[in-house]
Amino acid sequence: MKALVAAFSAFVLLTYSMPSTAQTTEAPQVSERDAENTLIIELKTGKVVIEMMPDVAPKHVSQIKALARAGQYDGVVFHRVIDGFMAQTGDVEFGDKTDGYNPRRAGTGGSDLPDLPAEFSNVPFDRGTVGMARSQNPNSGNSQFFIMFADGHFLNGNYTVWGKVVDGMEFVDQIVRGEPPADPDEMISVKVAADVE
Repeated sequence: MKALVAAFSAFVLLTYSMPSTAQTTEAPQVSERDAENTLIIELKTGKVVIEMMPDVAPKHVSQIKALARAGQYDGVVFHRVIDGFMAQTGDVEFGDKTDGYNPRRAGTGGSDLPDLPAEFSNVPFDRGTVGMARSQNPNSGNSQFFIMFADGHFLNGNYTVWGKVVDGMEFVDQIVRGEPPADPDEMISVKVAADVE
């Protein structure tokens, strides 16, 4: 009996002194991520953290980072927000609330940078996936992008995936709906995490 009690005590001691595996399932903080490939979008409701995928879409990630670092996305509205589907933003030409905002043209413009060749992949369009918007021409992605509210697998292989929301999806869910919304939400600021002090 003493041996059984001693064995049980040793088991309890080992179990409670070992690190919990539950800790490894939590999403790591930005500091633990690749800060150079993490994008932080500040919305009125909170910050959205996007893990960019340079291994999947290197040209798209490079262009998104260049536009963010130039401050081009700051103040740009979500001009097309469809409930149960996605929120589209990134028209730096006509969608900037602080400079040249035109609600009739928002969604038709881009940046001064060249359009990008498609970087289609097998990464699925699941909830929280970030994809590049484009025209009918698959090689027309420039600055506009969208964040999925829900799975949209019919987009798989037809649009470039360049990131995934890893924190703050609850703030994305609160973006005002509409095509265009009467009073659209905007990206207050967009920063590459490596540039944030």
